[in-house]
Order: sequence, then C-alpha cells, then structure tokens
Amino acid sequence: MIITATGCKDVVTKDIIGNLKDGCILANSGHFDNEIDTGHLRILPSFKAREHVTGYRVGDRTIYLISEGRLVNLAAGQGHPVEIMDMSFAIQAAGAEYIAINGKDLPWEVIDFPRELDEKIARLKLQHMKYSVSDLTPEQLEYLSSWQDGT
Repeated sequence: MIITATGCKDVVTKDIIGNLKDGCILANSGHFDNEIDTGHLRILPSFKAREHVTGYRVGDRTIYLISEGRLVNLAAGQGHPVEIMDMSFAIQAAGAEYIAINGKDLPWEVIDFPRELDEKIARLKLQHMKYSVSDLTPEQLEYLSSWQDGT
C-alpha cells in the first residue's frame, strides 16, 4: 500500500506504477491530486472494484486506486470533521485579528503564528469540551527546552 502525503507532484510515477506488486493499493492524502500519475492509470483497462476504489490492470497485475487519486479523506471519507474545522477557523480568525492589530509593526516576512494565541485557542476548545490542562512545572519546561536529558 502506498499513501502519498507530500504535497508534491509526481510522487508515484508511471515507472513506479509499472513496478508495483499485484494488489497494491494507492491513496493520496497530500495536498493536490497530482501526486499519483492518474493520467497514466486512466489509459489502462479498469473496473470498479468497490465504492471509491478503481482497479487497473497493469499486465497480469491489478493496482487499486482509492477515490481517483483525490484527497482520500475528502473524496472517500467524511472530510474534515467540525471538531477540527472549528479550531482551524478560530486560528484563522485570531491570525487576522493579530495582523489587524499588529500589522504595521510586523516585518515583511513569514512569521510563526504566535504561540500564546495557539495555546489560548487550544485551552478554550478543551474548556468547552469540559477538559482541563495542567500547567507544566518549571522542571518540565526546562526538560522540553533541552536536548541533554532523556534518550
């Protein structure tokens, strides 16, 4: 089984497809549907193996492609659950607010999302779900910022 998740094109090429073992399953979890050479697959004899799965004949072998090489969680699954999307939208809204307030003082470069805003959103989400988070001890903070302890 090969699951692409690179966000880059031409990850599983015609040459790779030609060398896959019989029964290999291909799925894409990357950013776009060009990670797997579906153009090459489409010229091969094919059949519907089951919902969201197409079988392709490669010589005497069969290769299976899930959801036509599109993003498997969106095309063949439930998509992004609301429990994830609310966090994504909250971060986008907080980022827009941060830029509106601080934009004139920010450098013209890619900047990391402020950790304190990320943690605030996470805490609010956990609080809404009736979970609590304990604060790290000073020793734990020191450990996490060091590479000297542990294995």
